[in-house]
Amino acid sequence: MEEKVSDIIRCIDYYSEEYPEKLRLYPDMPQKLYVRGRLPDAGKPSVAIVGARMCSAYGRMQAFRFARELSAAGVQVISGMAYGIDSEGHKGALEGGSPTFAVLGNGVDICYPAGNRSLYDRILRKDGGILSEYSPGTTARNYYFPARNRIISALSDLVLVVEAKEKSGSLITANHALEQGKAVFAVPGPVTEELSRGCHKLIYDGAGIAYSPEILLEECGILPSGRNKSKEKKHLGLATDLNLVYSCLDLRPKSPDEFIRETGLPPGKVSSLLLELELMGLAREEGRHHYVRQDCADSS
Repeated sequence: MEEKVSDIIRCIDYYSEEYPEKLRLYPDMPQKLYVRGRLPDAGKPSVAIVGARMCSAYGRMQAFRFARELSAAGVQVISGMAYGIDSEGHKGALEGGSPTFAVLGNGVDICYPAGNRSLYDRILRKDGGILSEYSPGTTARNYYFPARNRIISALSDLVLVVEAKEKSGSLITANHALEQGKAVFAVPGPVTEELSRGCHKLIYDGAGIAYSPEILLEECGILPSGRNKSKEKKHLGLATDLNLVYSCLDLRPKSPDEFIRETGLPPGKVSSLLLELELMGLAREEGRHHYVRQDCADSS
């Protein structure tokens, strides 16, 4: 009987053609990747959904809803298969119909946590994949999980944090994403809840507010941006480089890394142009080192 892809554990070397190109973009990526099932399709958008293990009913519902809508639109959901938000993200993705992928802090031959065995099997059955930098037989260790988070963010085009305490492993994933120049979004929650504090801090620091799945679909380029339909960006006769940076400004706060990636300009040039746009009243800093468009009408 022919073996299924999901039954085989493959070791993919850094120099293999199969090694994900997204991981090659960043330092400190694993030299070997162990895979059961499939790797994420590089030609399709991917979103990481992460959050608290001990989450609320509200968090579970939001993680499932966002993942289902993203998956139904063809977005690959990547997470860590932990209890709580991670699990709901995978389940919502399976409901939406697109493959989902779990990055583990142990060998791919071990289902951890053990109570997620049915989810582990469903991910493989539905053409998804189980990935790890740790060799088969490696059991989970606490310090493996923060390390695996860098892989989750590197494989994703953006990161969504659903619920997180102020000091949370999910914020480690968000920090990795920011260092990698990825967009980070957070789902707002009740201001009285401790599980909302990590998300609200991210939003305060400049993360996007994920008040609906459509916001993420716009960011992935799947839906046209409704945020600019009523008011197109104006060409103000700015110098070429200045207009290039201005054209990248949006109503969602962006970090300098995003401007660097979108314009191809060097970091020092981008910083000076953003300052110039601020002085002209065309840009505004929100949070720490995140910038939004300031329309002429807004500054009057």
